[in-house]
Amino acid sequence: MQWGKLAPEVFKAMYALDAAARKGLDPVLVELVKIRASQLNRCGYCLDLHTKDARKAGETDERIYLLNAWEEAGAYYTPKEQAALALTEAVTVLTDGFVPDAVYQRAAEHFEDPELAQLIALITTINAWNRFGVTTRRAPGQE
Repeated sequence: MQWGKLAPEVFKAMYALDAAARKGLDPVLVELVKIRASQLNRCGYCLDLHTKDARKAGETDERIYLLNAWEEAGAYYTPKEQAALALTEAVTVLTDGFVPDAVYQRAAEHFEDPELAQLIALITTINAWNRFGVTTRRAPGQE
């Protein structure tokens, strides 16, 4: 299903939400967060799209390849990126039914409140995109 064509107002609103959520955030960090959430959600379409976008933003193949194991490959990511990735995982998976305080505090140590609010919006937005993509079986490379 091409839900964007069938629900064009929702699709347009999602694009606007995505653009608003990225504002003020480093473009490389944006793509790392989008890739990590898409890995967790198993969204092939978004993984394909955001790895390409990450490269365009200046990200290296090595860091993209290691992203699935970012904790074990911590030396490749800044403390700020690690905090964002931990928050991404906590918001995406919600294993405990909430984001653990320690994960939130870790992010708050590296992001000022406005930037943290943007990061949370970004994580929420990519999770919504992933759910549309996975539910409708959007394949990598599809337009």
